Amino acid sequence: MLKKLFQSFHFPLRRFPHPRRTPEILSSRQHSLHRNDLSRHAVSVVERLQHAGYEAYVVGGCVRDLLLELTPKDYDVATNATPEQVRAEFRNARVIGRRFRLVHVHFGREIIEVATFRANHPEADDDEANHLASRNESGRILRDNIYGTLEDDAQRRDFTINALYYDPSSERILDHTHGVRDIRNRLIRLIGDPEQRYLEDPVRMLRAVRFAAKLDFEIEQHSAEPIAELADLLNDVPSARLFDEIIKLFLGGKAERTFELLLEHDLFAPLFPASAEALADNPEYAGTLIRNALANTDQRIAQGKPVTPAFLFAALLWPALPARVAEVQARGLPPIPAMQEAAHDLIWEQCQRTAIPKRFTMPMREIWDMQERLPRRQGRRADQLLDNPRFRAGYDFLLLRESAGEQTDGLGEWWTDYQEASESERRNMIRALSNKDDGSSATRKRRRSGRRKRGPNDSAPASAE
Repeated sequence: MLKKLFQSFHFPLRRFPHPRRTPEILSSRQHSLHRNDLSRHAVSVVERLQHAGYEAYVVGGCVRDLLLELTPKDYDVATNATPEQVRAEFRNARVIGRRFRLVHVHFGREIIEVATFRANHPEADDDEANHLASRNESGRILRDNIYGTLEDDAQRRDFTINALYYDPSSERILDHTHGVRDIRNRLIRLIGDPEQRYLEDPVRMLRAVRFAAKLDFEIEQHSAEPIAELADLLNDVPSARLFDEIIKLFLGGKAERTFELLLEHDLFAPLFPASAEALADNPEYAGTLIRNALANTDQRIAQGKPVTPAFLFAALLWPALPARVAEVQARGLPPIPAMQEAAHDLIWEQCQRTAIPKRFTMPMREIWDMQERLPRRQGRRADQLLDNPRFRAGYDFLLLRESAGEQTDGLGEWWTDYQEASESERRNMIRALSNKDDGSSATRKRRRSGRRKRGPNDSAPASAE
């Protein structure tokens, strides 16, 4: 078994027209990255593996971000040591994953992720190889534990800007795919044949969009061309994984730009089919509401304020909801039960596509339910709504709807004033509502007063029989 495993290090079967080549090596004088810029724990993991006789580098997004003078979210290390060999070097490490076997080395709250160099998949009918790596009929990778060399590892990464290897000991960058050049040109470029790489993992289409939005880059032409045609491949991606990707897409601080790119590349409809249909039916209203919600999300993230996925999903799905509510009301249900039934059905459908956890779907339904309750302010209802734990989210959502052009007869302004008013002012506001309603009631009474009262011998109208 070990003999076959090590043979795969030297004889990988390539799917893409990229000959093995010596990497471009950038010395410390040719780039801006210094070892002191890195996490000291990442540096210590690399140097410990190197001292044990292994190759090891800091790799991927952290190198890219540091070159762009951004703060990395986390640090990854690539090595020719197997997961078991890495674990043997660190007491604070554990092997994780089945689809991709990795090692997490723990330093308090910081985790350094260590991956073994990987190679492309062999096509021969080898039981052992099939155990380590497999694809489905469309070419999507199901398991990926075929190990390889540094060169193999660089060629099988997704984007050139993520295939940079930094050695903190020599402070050199190893660049196999012209990733530094693409960083300078602000391009997202797939390594290898774009269509094949998307077939291997359709989520790469979403990652291309996410990196383009996050870094303010453009997707290179050949990498962008197949996306619209292959967008439906996302239908086969597990719903839980798509939920995770949507969170990364919209809670990274560039949600509005991300939305525009998803629309541009026909990727929004596979993620939110009902919302995409509503967007096509009423682009001005639906587009304005979603864009305003995403712009507000970006602003809150920039200000360091909390953002809940529940509000985000409520906004993304809302354009599809009113028509559903109207259909249910047409069957005879009152407004609030109609809202509840339509919301349940819409969320259930969306969860088949993106597995939204219950801890978010419940607040979503409460935010939508609040939209039917906020107009009902008479008597003690206003104060009861104000005490509702979902009032603030419901009120913010009301203002969002108004910002998209919905006519609510000044409801948002009324609730704004009510929150800021004194106790006596609030009572006057409620009385004003009652007087308005009483005027309407008086009109109805005057219309009824012209009718002759039936006497005890009069027969009832036919509609009452």
